[in-house]
Amino acid sequence: MKLRVGTRGSRLATAQAGEVAARLGALGVEAELVPIETSGDRGAPAADSPFGLKGLFVAEIVRALLDGGVDVAVHSAKDLPAVDDPGVVLGATPPRARPFDVLVRHQTEMAEDAVVGTSSLRRRAQLLHSRPRLRVHELRGNVDTRLAKLDAGEVDALVLAEAGLSRLGVTPRFQTPLYADEMVPAPGQGALAIQAREGDEETLRVLRVLDHAETRAAVEAERALMARLGGGCALPLGAYAVARERMVHLIAIVASPDGVRLVRAESREQGPERAAEAAAERLLAQGAGEILDAVRREG
Repeated sequence: MKLRVGTRGSRLATAQAGEVAARLGALGVEAELVPIETSGDRGAPAADSPFGLKGLFVAEIVRALLDGGVDVAVHSAKDLPAVDDPGVVLGATPPRARPFDVLVRHQTEMAEDAVVGTSSLRRRAQLLHSRPRLRVHELRGNVDTRLAKLDAGEVDALVLAEAGLSRLGVTPRFQTPLYADEMVPAPGQGALAIQAREGDEETLRVLRVLDHAETRAAVEAERALMARLGGGCALPLGAYAVARERMVHLIAIVASPDGVRLVRAESREQGPERAAEAAAERLLAQGAGEILDAVRREG
């Protein structure tokens, strides 16, 4: 059996798809990587996608899947919109890499008023909430581009996903993990999502072997929370779930981009949907809806 694997063409995306290809190869399935340029890779604004920033990095790959140009699509789970496109199913979520962010510094120490680069509202909000004297600058580009800007002294530090650095084999000299007590990750961060066409039973049967039940439950809880809060675009929303057997522990935050307001909730429930529902209710009771509505108006 041979499967054509649709992926973004960036170095990180190719590494992620290569990880999936290796897993397929271990099952005796030949995998051909098919690079696809997305609107996000071309620098399109979030307004160009009905799903906001997230949709920019998956739409063309999903279209190729639906059109039959590829057999499966590999994404970083954090790039997926809260709800799957019609005709597409999440065939597998392999075991998750470490989901946390890391603070990558130019030097050993970092001043209280250091300049930190990130394009993420979620990261900006949580940085400023815990370290209000920091100066956060918009900084876009892939991991290599952002690290080059750090080396050039454009910023004093970056916030990057630990999983991305690991998959690229990059180990910055000065880095500090940011755990969920200080920075809650993006929904799906560290996990890979493998999509297939609905009804393609032969492919789905293969993908089920790659599926990791605890990772799937965690990602489903995080995406379900996103769906309940209307998180289809780049919002200052963090969600991190851990599943053990039937129980799902979900931690979530919503914050204003300036970090002044931050609401946090936790839930421990049986199943991802119940965990997401409980956490969403607690966030909304603390004013999360008003914070997100204000961000959407300003965006």
